[in-house]
Amino acid sequence: QVQLVESGGGLVQAGGSLRLSCAASGIIFSISVMGWYRQAPGKQRELVARITSGGSTNYADSVKGRFTISRDNARNTVYLQMNSLKPEDTAVYYCNADSVVVGVPMNFWGKGTLVIVSS
Repeated sequence: QVQLVESGGGLVQAGGSLRLSCAASGIIFSISVMGWYRQAPGKQRELVARITSGGSTNYADSVKGRFTISRDNARNTVYLQMNSLKPEDTAVYYCNADSVVVGVPMNFWGKGTLVIVSS
């Protein structure tokens, strides 16, 4: 059974920092492309950052220079370090995995962790 479990969300003041974690199980983590998405109230879910199996990263323009995605293949965990947080970063943050299960490409989502940035 594939599971992506996010943690690290919470309430923080503008300008503060948080680090989100996503622990994966049931997939071959090392070959998976991992991503963080977010969904603010009344808005569509959007990509925040992605990291390939080789460590290449890409970011939404709105978070470039403030957020950093990283992965630890030994721990099957992907992280999102969020600095200089702004109220507009308030959202539910979801972990996503593009992986291969028994030879079939598949996509998985975590249940999300809530980040609230107060002004």
